[in-house]
Amino acid sequence: MSKVSKLFKGPSGSSSSSKSSSKSSSKSSSSSGSKSKHRSRSGAAPSPQEALHRLRETEAMLTKKQEYLERKIEEEIMIAKKNGTRNKRAALQALKRKKRFEQQLTQIDGTLSTIEFQREALENANTNTEVLKNMSYAAKAIKGVHKNMDLDSIDSLMADITEQQEVAREISDAISQPFGDEFDEDELLAELAELEQEDLEESMKNMSRLPSVPTTKLPSTRPSQRTTTKKRVEDEDDMKMLAAWAT
Repeated sequence: MSKVSKLFKGPSGSSSSSKSSSKSSSKSSSSSGSKSKHRSRSGAAPSPQEALHRLRETEAMLTKKQEYLERKIEEEIMIAKKNGTRNKRAALQALKRKKRFEQQLTQIDGTLSTIEFQREALENANTNTEVLKNMSYAAKAIKGVHKNMDLDSIDSLMADITEQQEVAREISDAISQPFGDEFDEDELLAELAELEQEDLEESMKNMSRLPSVPTTKLPSTRPSQRTTTKKRVEDEDDMKMLAAWAT
């Protein structure tokens, strides 16, 4: 029985060991696969929007820290002024803390400058990417439009348009030509000049027939005005005499 049991135990033990080894290998392969997947996910580049969002959050956090440090510096200055003469040790400790806060504030200023530069560079890169995408889209649209055009047909069309314009110009010239007898323009101008000369001579004759201007001096109207004034004074005197007689 012992030999038989040993015979049965031998292959079963080997099978169990093979099963355990296969399980461990499968576990190791699955764990290595999950690790490779995790690495591939973590190694993927973040989107520009996500990076900008994180940079803005960092800027906001550092700005709050900056405000906090500025308040603490003011507080330490007040403590140093308050204990300057009474408690010199407390005043010196306050100034030391102020110096540490100032160092932290300087570091934060430099960090904010770096983050701001990085954010602006990322925003510009994102803008350039969108511009290039839109330009590529527009170039494809233009290519699609020009794809249905034939240069030979365009040339023939422009030649037809030019020919039709010349025909229309010839028709306009033919229509605008005057009909009937043609007269010499120089003769017409000479006749017009003769008519103008006749009008000028007639006007000169009419001017010679006008009456001459009198040379004698016209009588002045001042004496008549004097007589009128004298008569008015006499009438007023008569009216006064009648009024006195009536009273």
